[in-house]
Amino acid sequence: MRLFVAVNLPARVRDGLVRALARLRAAPFPVRWVDAAAVHLTLKFLGEVPEATEPTIAAAVSDACRDQRAFALSLSGFGAFPNLRRPTVVWVGCHAPPALGRVQRAVERSLAAVGFVPDQRPFRPHLTLGRVRRDAGRLTGFADVLEDLRFEDSFMVEALDVMQSVLRSDGARYAVRHSVPLLPA
Repeated sequence: MRLFVAVNLPARVRDGLVRALARLRAAPFPVRWVDAAAVHLTLKFLGEVPEATEPTIAAAVSDACRDQRAFALSLSGFGAFPNLRRPTVVWVGCHAPPALGRVQRAVERSLAAVGFVPDQRPFRPHLTLGRVRRDAGRLTGFADVLEDLRFEDSFMVEALDVMQSVLRSDGARYAVRHSVPLLPA
């Protein structure tokens, strides 16, 4: 099974993102948009793991959350990796409070203790909204439309979720396998 650890968004935040992106999504750019219900903030991607390791993973995430308090997370600003001239991933930014970094590092440490290799790349919190087709080349006008979009919202992160990802021809489908609450704020 393919697993990752994430922060899921409240429905009202997802709905606001959909409204904010409507103009960009309606434009004829070669982007495969993530289904609104699937937008999330990935803290740790685990990849394919044997089903028998799922309880160990859930316990490690619970251990990571043991001393972590709920916190507010703010979302705003759109962008693209690696840049707006040749985008491959369209994202909305997270303005990360120190609490998000502490939670992410705690998840890394707990999962490393049970055998998962820590990510060597710096944690760059963002929510993936779409992926540009590999053969798209330069997207004329894309940066202009993206830079005109506005979105700003915040919500309380009260739990981390161990998610399963099932890859399908029409995109990935996600399911919460375990939800681990954080301490009250």
